[in-house]
Amino acid sequence: MSWVQDNRRGAVFIGATLVVPLFLLLMLVVNLLAMRSTYQGEINNLEPRVARLIGLKQREATIAEAAGSVDSQILNLVYPITDDRTSVSATLQKNVRDIFSDAGMSVSNSQILPARIEDGLDHITIKVTVAGSLDSLDTSLAAVYSYRPLLMLESMEVYPLRGASARGQKQAQQITANLQILALRQAQ
Repeated sequence: MSWVQDNRRGAVFIGATLVVPLFLLLMLVVNLLAMRSTYQGEINNLEPRVARLIGLKQREATIAEAAGSVDSQILNLVYPITDDRTSVSATLQKNVRDIFSDAGMSVSNSQILPARIEDGLDHITIKVTVAGSLDSLDTSLAAVYSYRPLLMLESMEVYPLRGASARGQKQAQQITANLQILALRQAQ
C-alpha cells in the first residue's frame, strides 16, 4: 500500500501545508498583476501630459517671445499696474481737457467718475462737457483716437447751440457735447 493511504491524516496535513503557500503565492501574483495594470493605466494617462510638457519646454523661447510681444501691446493699450489709479485718473482728466482745448473746443466741465473693475482691468471714466464747432469736435475725437494708452468713447451726446450765429453770416455749426471717455488700467 501507499504511504498516503496509511497516513491519511499526515497526508492531509502535508497537502494543506503545500496548498496554502501555493494559494498565497497565486494571490500574490494576481495582486501584483492587478497593481501592474493599475500603474500601467496611470502611466498611459500621464504620457500625453508629459508629451505636452516636453513640447512646451522645446518651444519655451517662442512662448516667451510671444508673451513679451503681448505685454508690450498691452502696455500700448492700458495703463500699467504700477501707475496709481488716482494719479492715472487725474492725469487722464488733464490730458482729455487739453485734447479738447487744443482742438478749439471750450471745456465747461470735466468729472472723474468712480472706477469699476471688470475682467481684471480698472475702467476709469472721464465725463466731459465741451462746446465749439463741429469741425473742432471732429479734430478732438481724432486726437482721442490716436492717444496712447488707448482711450475709448463710451458715450456721446451732441446738441446744437441755439442763437450762436449772427444774422446773415455763415458760421460753422456750433454744438455742445457731453462725452464719457474710458481708459483701462491693469488691476491687481
